[in-house]
Amino acid sequence: MSKVNLILKDIQKAFNTGVSFMLPAVVVGGIFLAIALSSGEAGQNGMQITNKFMKNLNDLGVIGFTMMIPLLSGYIAYSLAGKPGIVPGMILGYLANTPVGDEAIKTGFLGAMILGVASGYLVCWCKTWKVPVTIRTIMPILIIPIFVTFVLGMFYIYVVAQPIGFAMNWLVSFLSSLQGSSAILLGLIIGAMTAVDMGGPINKTATAFTLFLMAEGIYGPNGAHRIAVAIPPLAMAISVFIDRKKYSAEERDLGFPAFFMGLIGITEGAIPFAARDMKRVLPAIIIGSAVGGALGMMNGVETLVPHGGLIVLPAVNGKLWFFLSMFIGVAISVLILHFTKPNIEQTDSNV
Repeated sequence: MSKVNLILKDIQKAFNTGVSFMLPAVVVGGIFLAIALSSGEAGQNGMQITNKFMKNLNDLGVIGFTMMIPLLSGYIAYSLAGKPGIVPGMILGYLANTPVGDEAIKTGFLGAMILGVASGYLVCWCKTWKVPVTIRTIMPILIIPIFVTFVLGMFYIYVVAQPIGFAMNWLVSFLSSLQGSSAILLGLIIGAMTAVDMGGPINKTATAFTLFLMAEGIYGPNGAHRIAVAIPPLAMAISVFIDRKKYSAEERDLGFPAFFMGLIGITEGAIPFAARDMKRVLPAIIIGSAVGGALGMMNGVETLVPHGGLIVLPAVNGKLWFFLSMFIGVAISVLILHFTKPNIEQTDSNV
């Protein structure tokens, strides 16, 4: 086996390790959020939770989701480099999921995965340093975590975040030029942007664009976006339900949490599936969300609140097409997954 194939195999194993350790946080956070938000009412600022107990439950769910990305990144680094990789990986994963810089950029799960891999390999290099015996004992708990976190953190903040910020601003300008001129194209782009990084900067750019238009009394693009946010987790849940042989036992356990997250418009419910099989899952959910967004724009769907999923149906103009657009988008994603994902036994035998 070539060196490149060995590296790719190690990275795939690291992704699987990160997903495995992340899954409990997804389940806990997703279920608590689903229960809490289901008790709320759609308002101008999204779902409004008035019950104090449900607010506390919502806070627990938010914390679970906040921990999800650092756990993913930390244990990717751990798989590649052992214990010294955990802390840098987690800190940098948290950084990737936190707005930084003048543009308040965050790169979400994609950035966290990249930083997790970078942390792992940088830690491995640090472990090859020839140092005195007295220093060697503090390398894994002091020198390596500080060095790796500082080097990659500063590189991310000063080199990576800036161009991403410029790109996101350009996307907003581009979307603004499309608004009103091509409903179908705008819906396709918003839907695809919503699914491509599931809560990352591209998703957040679509959100910011639709919120900007809502302030101007234009609700159509927000309708497309709020249809699209629900499609990835719903599609993954339905795919798990009907094609169980294509998913591991851990992934099958995520079916119901993903379904509930889809109902309340939490796109992040699809992240564990995408992290484990990006080349098949991402195209499927991007295409489904793009089609759903385009159908919503074509048929004049308007969502009057900044939240998505079927839970906001009372605050939607064009309820039938809101539902149908979401249903068709989910069905397309599920069909793509059905024909592209092999049974898990086949996947295992090819590794």
